Amino acid sequence: MAAQARDRVARDPLEAVIAAEFAVSAGRLDEGTAWYLEAARALPEDAELAARATRYALMGRDDVALGEALGLWCQRAPESVGMKGAAATLALRTGKGRAARSELESLLREDGREGLLTAMSVLGTGSSDQALSAKVLGQLFDRDAIPHESLALASAGELALGLGDQALFERIDGVARVAFPDDPLTALVRSRHLHQTGRSEEAKAVLDELAAQPGVTAHPRMRENIALAYAEVGAPAAGAALLEDGPPELRWLALRASLLAQAEDKEGLGRLYDVLKTDAEAPNPPRRLLLGQLAEYLELPTEALDWYRSVPGGEQRWLARLRIPKVLHDLDKDDEAYAELSRLQQDGDADGEYRRDAYVMEAELRREDGGGDAELDAYARGLAAFVDDPALLYARALMWERRDDIARAEADLRRILVADPDSTAALNALGYTLADRTTRYDEALELIERARVAEPGNAAIIDSYGWVLYRLGRNEEALVELRRAYVLEKDAEIAAHLGEVLWVLGRHEEARRYLEEARAIDPDNRALKRALEKTAS
Repeated sequence: MAAQARDRVARDPLEAVIAAEFAVSAGRLDEGTAWYLEAARALPEDAELAARATRYALMGRDDVALGEALGLWCQRAPESVGMKGAAATLALRTGKGRAARSELESLLREDGREGLLTAMSVLGTGSSDQALSAKVLGQLFDRDAIPHESLALASAGELALGLGDQALFERIDGVARVAFPDDPLTALVRSRHLHQTGRSEEAKAVLDELAAQPGVTAHPRMRENIALAYAEVGAPAAGAALLEDGPPELRWLALRASLLAQAEDKEGLGRLYDVLKTDAEAPNPPRRLLLGQLAEYLELPTEALDWYRSVPGGEQRWLARLRIPKVLHDLDKDDEAYAELSRLQQDGDADGEYRRDAYVMEAELRREDGGGDAELDAYARGLAAFVDDPALLYARALMWERRDDIARAEADLRRILVADPDSTAALNALGYTLADRTTRYDEALELIERARVAEPGNAAIIDSYGWVLYRLGRNEEALVELRRAYVLEKDAEIAAHLGEVLWVLGRHEEARRYLEEARAIDPDNRALKRALEKTAS
């Protein structure tokens, strides 16, 4: 298809651009690249068309087109940051480490913060060969191309960790410790390194030192980052304690509650609950909603119901009304729960989103009760009230997939795409389903490519992309993408996929580590269970 597009002579550049947009939106990246090249050839002064052709060629598989597109971009905007980044990416992709280093060094020395961020992004995602990327990063560090600034050293250190080069990280961190002994950015990365290498107590000690510095914790955002880092190293209680004397903003209180819940510290949550109750006389919807959520977690269902029912208005009122049926259902008051949902479903004053969500909630509760026809009926009534609503169709598609009715799951997802061809959620879900549950891998790849174009930094989509590459037998490429996804989001399914691919590649010890991480995150994850069966772990 790409060759056909390249051989065709467009009547004018606009026609080629329109054809390119259609091809890209359909996930046909190589064809889109060819059309953009057609337009770029016809407009020799237009650098942007050459840039678009290059960007899509980097996501596709036509290296000949990529070389031509990059050549045109280089002629028209030789000093642009984007062009240098693309040239470095192509060099890495083709194993030309010296050429990649040259472009990256130019970015780092000449283009300021934008150059730094571009260089780190290229090294992190530009090549399937992590060892080559780490080698080039090490060479840049040895040549003093990486600025001796805390942000630059923290970024380089984090990248070294992501590339799996602990020794390189330690060299970078050694410089950071001397140059910026009290810097919180480099310390946070150091803590992550220690945790990843099994030294969680040392990691916590680094965070303890940070938390003891008033100049650091005086900055609310940094205090939040440290609190979240405590949770990452397995010490969420310490993170919650760090927030204890923070400002009485609801956002902080909610984060503290989340960390206490992760620590399974019901006593701490109880104290927070008591503090919040003393200041709950005013009709503050967000605070009362949070009190209801805390009471629900503390297994105080009667109090939870009282708080939810007392939320006076605003968006929180509708969220509370959605929680009330769940609490009633947990109390085995099923008739009351479904009656509450029915009232919300028929409430003309409620926003349509919450009325629709009431049908989704009903279906979920029916599923807990055994599913069957009652779960189907909830979706059917919801779709009668909200015809072809994407959230209802998406939820029902997941139900069909759980029931191993892949044809019906596909039908519902395609109904979403008829109304919204660019729905990344539906594109990704359908592509992943076809990759995971059928042998229609090429079709799955095209769907996932379309989602990837729209949201290139979405961890779930990157995971799907890695998974379809694995199903196509492109295991090394799959591993790179799955690692990228896991860096972005510590998710049980992504970890399970990483474990399975590593196992197939014969790297059993590393595979077991990821499978154990997946088990710690969500022991009931279905992808994990399948991976454990396959690896007999």
